[in-house]
Amino acid sequence: MTDWFPIVFFTLKMIVIGTGMFFAIKWHYDQGQKGRVMERRALLRVAGMVAGGFLLALLLLGGVTFIVCRMLGLELSFS
Repeated sequence: MTDWFPIVFFTLKMIVIGTGMFFAIKWHYDQGQKGRVMERRALLRVAGMVAGGFLLALLLLGGVTFIVCRMLGLELSFS
């Protein structure tokens, strides 16, 4: 009886997520058509700041993870 549940659940989930993504993309496209054109330099600056923030957060998370693993005495070698 429960063999069909994952198939139905994930199918409905993909339909709902796909519909949401379609309308999100459509809304953003329509907003861009309204004349709010961002300068290329400003767009690149913002994209660089977002990428830098992501890398900083990634390094911070990796460092915290490493410190916590060392404090717990976990083995961190690859061999």
